[in-house]
Amino acid sequence: MAENENGQEKTEQPSAKRLLDAKRKGQVPRSRELNSMAVTLIGVTTLVVMSQGLGYGLSEMMSQSFVLTREQVFDINTMVIQLGERFLDVLLALAPFFLMVVLAAIFSSVALGGFSISAEALTPKLSKLSPIKGIKRVFSARGLVEMLKALAKFVLIGGVTILLLWLSLDKFLSLHGMEIAQALQNLNGLIGWSVILMTSTMILIAALDVPFQLWDHKRQLKMTRQELRDELKETEGKPEVRSRIRQLQREMAQRRMMQEVPKADVIVTNPTHYAVALKYDPDSMHAPKLLAKGADLVAMNIREVAAEAKVPLVESPMLARAIYFHTELNAFIPAGLYLAVARLLAYVFQLRAYQSEGGEYPELPDDLSIPEEYQHE
Repeated sequence: MAENENGQEKTEQPSAKRLLDAKRKGQVPRSRELNSMAVTLIGVTTLVVMSQGLGYGLSEMMSQSFVLTREQVFDINTMVIQLGERFLDVLLALAPFFLMVVLAAIFSSVALGGFSISAEALTPKLSKLSPIKGIKRVFSARGLVEMLKALAKFVLIGGVTILLLWLSLDKFLSLHGMEIAQALQNLNGLIGWSVILMTSTMILIAALDVPFQLWDHKRQLKMTRQELRDELKETEGKPEVRSRIRQLQREMAQRRMMQEVPKADVIVTNPTHYAVALKYDPDSMHAPKLLAKGADLVAMNIREVAAEAKVPLVESPMLARAIYFHTELNAFIPAGLYLAVARLLAYVFQLRAYQSEGGEYPELPDDLSIPEEYQHE
């Protein structure tokens, strides 16, 4: 099991931050087998597909190169011009091949670890030139894996080559009885598709190497428990700092809650231990909503703010406790409390009408029924 410099075992999977930092440093999983397989297979396949047209085009260029007028033969600049033109023709003819090889090299390189450019990875390091570290890399477990992969490639490709030659021996021997043009065409097909089949064997090696590279990359980035704790402290800060942040967040939430108290229709109290602020708008709400709630000191602050805003305060200990314990802030009250709250709000609305229009003073209902499951002592 991997250990760090302090001898601690690296038993923990790398965190997201560790993986991101490694990518910034250019440490991403790469598979040389996938890259070489893709470049070789795409390159060979492209050449085979293009072979007929490419051969015809090259033969035409050769013919044109040797068709010269008398004036061109005695012109010293003709050969230079002809050479330049033929060079450009060859480049244009081979452009699709080069394009496919470049695309294969790019996409196979970024297939595992994504596109990553790191200045730190490009910076020369003298430690990489150390002979001792080089010897350690050669005789390390990774060096052994690379040697086994090279041996597997040699055996696999060599075995497939011998098998293909054996199976195609009769076809090769039959070429001597054909016309030259037909023999060359058949030979081109035999060699081309044989090379494609031989190159395809590299797919098996790449399929084995890709999972290994992903596993080895994660293994190298594994962390000790102490490293995880240090990273957590660095990311989230010290415990006392986090505690202070949570305290500030609670204070901000409480200030926002207090700003909602003047908007309430009624404050239901315990009378001293609990206080809840309710609002109900029949046009926009399907049930009364809890705007603020608090216990002890917070409850006292709610009552003081409500008194300043002239929001009615109603003492109903059981209902106040039921709403406090069973309703989240800024949520609608549960259905089991609809009846009790409806009777209380009816009293509040009657009280408003009395204060504005006069008439008979409403009586506070004293028999608000609270379901047993909502009762709290």
